[in-house]
Amino acid sequence: MSTSKPIFVFSTPPTPNGDLHLGHLSGPYLGADAFVRFQRMNGAEAWHLTGSDDYQSYVVDRARRDGRSPAETAAHYSAEIAETLALMDIRPDQYTVTNTAVAYREGLQAFFSRLVASGKVDPAANEALFDAETGDYLYEVDVSGACPTCRAPAGGNICEECGEPNFCADLLEPRSGKSDAPPRQGSQLRYSLPLHEFADAVAEHHASGRVPVRLKELAERLFRRERLDVPITHPSAWGVPPIETGVNGQVIWVWPEMSYGFLYGIQSLGERLERDGWQADAPSPDWKIVHFFGYDNSFYHAILYPVLYRLAHPEWSPDIDYHVNEFYLLEGEKFSTSRRHAIWGKDILSPDTVDAVRFFLSRSRPEGRRTNFSRDAYETALREDLIGTWQHWLNDLGARVDKLYGGIVPAPGDWTPEHHAFQTRLAERLKGVTGSLSPDGFSLNRTADELHRLVEDARRFAREEGSIAGSTRWGDQTRTAIALELAAANLLAHCAAPVMPRFSERLATSLGIPTPTDWPQQVPLLPPETRLDLARQTFFGAKPSEEDAPLLPWLRTLLRTTLQLPEQASLDDRPLNELGLESLQTVALQYQILEELGVDISGEELMSAADVTALAVLLDDRAEAMRI
Repeated sequence: MSTSKPIFVFSTPPTPNGDLHLGHLSGPYLGADAFVRFQRMNGAEAWHLTGSDDYQSYVVDRARRDGRSPAETAAHYSAEIAETLALMDIRPDQYTVTNTAVAYREGLQAFFSRLVASGKVDPAANEALFDAETGDYLYEVDVSGACPTCRAPAGGNICEECGEPNFCADLLEPRSGKSDAPPRQGSQLRYSLPLHEFADAVAEHHASGRVPVRLKELAERLFRRERLDVPITHPSAWGVPPIETGVNGQVIWVWPEMSYGFLYGIQSLGERLERDGWQADAPSPDWKIVHFFGYDNSFYHAILYPVLYRLAHPEWSPDIDYHVNEFYLLEGEKFSTSRRHAIWGKDILSPDTVDAVRFFLSRSRPEGRRTNFSRDAYETALREDLIGTWQHWLNDLGARVDKLYGGIVPAPGDWTPEHHAFQTRLAERLKGVTGSLSPDGFSLNRTADELHRLVEDARRFAREEGSIAGSTRWGDQTRTAIALELAAANLLAHCAAPVMPRFSERLATSLGIPTPTDWPQQVPLLPPETRLDLARQTFFGAKPSEEDAPLLPWLRTLLRTTLQLPEQASLDDRPLNELGLESLQTVALQYQILEELGVDISGEELMSAADVTALAVLLDDRAEAMRI
């Protein structure tokens, strides 16, 4: 991002009525985290801000079901959410807990008063829904029906399918969450905003920053309505009431409240960083704001909030970019807490899995279309891509450097046209990853694909160059080929940092270099004479145990029998050629092992014993069929 402005990157504050599942994590939170990491590697002052959206009506509903107060419920799940984010290696620079944040309530009331003072937000009586038995006012979680625009099932106030707001009274076939009786229609006095008057202001805002076409199209649809009167207070005991006396027993609606919450977050971050001028009541034109959110939040973020900012701070023209994701499905259906159709972050995240989860979610997250999480697809990507491709290549590269150069990085020797061509391919991969992480073209789907292609390029190059690796005649060319492969590993450590920070750090350590903190401008060669520790590293998951891998005893017996090794000889993590095999014997043994496992290895390079161990774990399900 070519800006000297401070960059405030917001992921939508989650509702603390439950923990985070993979549907949540794949969208705003992973997106904002990777965005900020990349910006910092490029020298920008960037911060990730989020928090817990305590005053949601969904918190009241969950509190009622849990037998807690709304405040207790919000505090409990806010802490759970923060823990899950940390497990995902997402640690926001500012995490605002709205119910307990210092001076938050007073600041929100002052922001609301600015809206009222603009002359555009006034009490107005509009149609509303009430429970026919209890008389309770119905909105959000307490009412559902069919969207009046697209007729899809919708909750109160927003349709997740088409993204358009509803005002509950216009729902088709509405159903109350308080009783089985059909809701009755009535009138309710609430502070309201005539949003239809601001079509040109919204269009002007959308022309000034990064706004996906999907959001512009939503605005076009909405402003075709003759009127768009948006209530911004609702009858409730949970939330922050206005100080104005125009309505009684109402609170500032939590969605308009969030627009202030973003400004409060910047102010709170500034106080901790001792930055002057970061004030919620005086937003600065020097701020760059970037929002990550799901499509179902689009109306609020990209249409309502710019108007609220215009009314509360008419002297401020906010510089805002928007990044939106669609729904992430689980086995073809929406993630659902109520139906227990979810994979919770805490159920899958650990120090051993976090890199694999972040990679798979980056590759499959719903950018521009709905996508699907499948446990089988995740396990396949872990087995075949991250372990079978990435780790296999890195371990094999380390073993070859150990054998040929005693574990020391060689200086390049003679260069061939093929060497130059591979260096050019690496430069193209660097350009591709850079573009996919840059603000205008930000896409973690493309980032994950580019990283995987980088590894595939390196493996292909290794196969092509490996046939003369042991030749004394071509030793100078082999040094160059190995140096370029190590450059690819170095590039991978740097380019993976925003998406897979633990893997990046561990790979860098194995390569004998510091943890990457700067984004490379060109393909970085490893300094000659650097000592490596690459061959024996396990980058994805813990090393398998005997209990986890019943094929291991069979594999070790096969190795010892073929090589006539003593029973006490160690086999783990040792390349096959270190165990006494000549080249042809190694190839024959490798083919024997994989042929018995039923694996096609056409064109694959030699494996180390560590590879065989990993393969045994991954092909565990074949053990019974092989009767071993």
